[in-house]
Amino acid sequence: MKELVLAAITRVLAVLLLIPAWLRSPGHARRLACGWALSLRFPAEDLAGLTAGTLAAFTAARTEAFWRHRTLLGVTSGHRDAAEQHRLYLAEAGRKRVLPPQDSAHVSGTALDVRPREGAQWLEDHGARFALYRIYDNEWWHFEYRPGEAPPARLPHPGWREGVTR
Repeated sequence: MKELVLAAITRVLAVLLLIPAWLRSPGHARRLACGWALSLRFPAEDLAGLTAGTLAAFTAARTEAFWRHRTLLGVTSGHRDAAEQHRLYLAEAGRKRVLPPQDSAHVSGTALDVRPREGAQWLEDHGARFALYRIYDNEWWHFEYRPGEAPPARLPHPGWREGVTR
């Protein structure tokens, strides 16, 4: 119930922000108002370090999800430096959720862990138009930007290698 109320407040806020967004950038008012409202809804979100293509694709996707489908799409984790990825990798004993830094799309700035679940479902359904794909069966939240590629085959988990069971 709390999430529904917060989502409704975020939508109302975005509508109210359309006028100042239009004054700032008439051709991009919906994108700006959406971004401003979602930054208030998800204040800890950090999009810094994403590649320009990843950021543009995600911004376009979340704007469409928000205005056309009334779906909120936030990020819990985007770019990570190699040291943070290594720390997470060492802490993940089963190696089924975290890759080492040299293999992680988070380190290269092309991976996003999204929220809420409804937003991730929207991105799974519509993300191919933005070259954003869910990559792993066991991570409903993890998407990667893969422009110019055919949709990648989904893997069971990040540590999965064909012919090797872990």
